Amino acid sequence: MASLLRRPPSPPVFTAVFSFRPPSHLLPFETGKPFRRIGPVSFSSFKNGSSRPSETECPVPFDQQPINEYQNLSTSFPFSWASGDLVEYCSRLFVTGASFALLVGLPVAWFGVPGPEYEPLKRILGAASSGVFVVTLAVVRMYLGWAYVGNRLLSATVEYEETGWYDGQVWVKTAEVLARDRLLGSFTVKPVLNKLKYTLVALGVTLFLCAILLLNIEGVEKTSKGAADRAIPGVYSDDSARSFEPDAFCGEPADPDDSV
Repeated sequence: MASLLRRPPSPPVFTAVFSFRPPSHLLPFETGKPFRRIGPVSFSSFKNGSSRPSETECPVPFDQQPINEYQNLSTSFPFSWASGDLVEYCSRLFVTGASFALLVGLPVAWFGVPGPEYEPLKRILGAASSGVFVVTLAVVRMYLGWAYVGNRLLSATVEYEETGWYDGQVWVKTAEVLARDRLLGSFTVKPVLNKLKYTLVALGVTLFLCAILLLNIEGVEKTSKGAADRAIPGVYSDDSARSFEPDAFCGEPADPDDSV
C-alpha cells in the first residue's frame, strides 16, 4: 500500500542549447572582437542635478561651453538686437544713428568750424555721416561676436581654459553634442550673420554716397566762390578789356555799341 501511495519520480528534464550566429553583413558591428563589459554607473552626478553620468560629462567650464555662450550672447546688449525681429532691429539701428547725429555729430559740425551759415548742407550731411559711421561700428561688433559663437557651435572641437591662458585644453564633442550645436548654429546663428552682412553692405553704400556728396558740395562751393571773386559786375565791356589786354583781341577794331 505504501508503494502505491509513493509519488512517482519526475520525468527527466532535457535542456536544449541552440547556437545561432547571424551573418556578419547583417550586424552593425564587428563580431570578431569581444564585447566590452559595462561597469556600474555612478549616480553621483544625478544627485547634483546633471542628467548624465560623470564619465560622460563635458569637461569644458560652464561659461565656455558654446551652447551657454550662445545663450549669453542672445540676451546681451547690443547683440540681442540682431536675433530679434527685422523691423525692431532696423528701428533700433536708426534710432541709434539719428541720436548720435543730432546730439553729437550736428553740434560738432555746426559749431566746430567758423561760419556754419555759409555751408548748412555740408554741416548737415557731415552730421548724418557720423551717425551712419557709428551704426556701422556697432554692426561690425555684433557680427564679430556672432561669428565667434557660430564657429564654436559648428566646430567638432572646443578650445577652453581651465584656470588661465597657460593651460588651454581641447575637447572633442560627442556625437550628441555636435549634432545639437550644429543644428543650433545652422538654423539660428547663420540667419543672424546673413542679416548683419546685408546691413553692413547697406551701411557701406550709404557712407560711400555721403562721401561723394560731400566732395561734390565742396567742389561746387569752391568753383562758385572763385567765380564770384573774379567777376566785377557793371564794369566789364569789350573796350575796357581791349584796353587792358589788347593782344587778346588780335588788333580787332573797337565796336561802338560796346562803349560804356
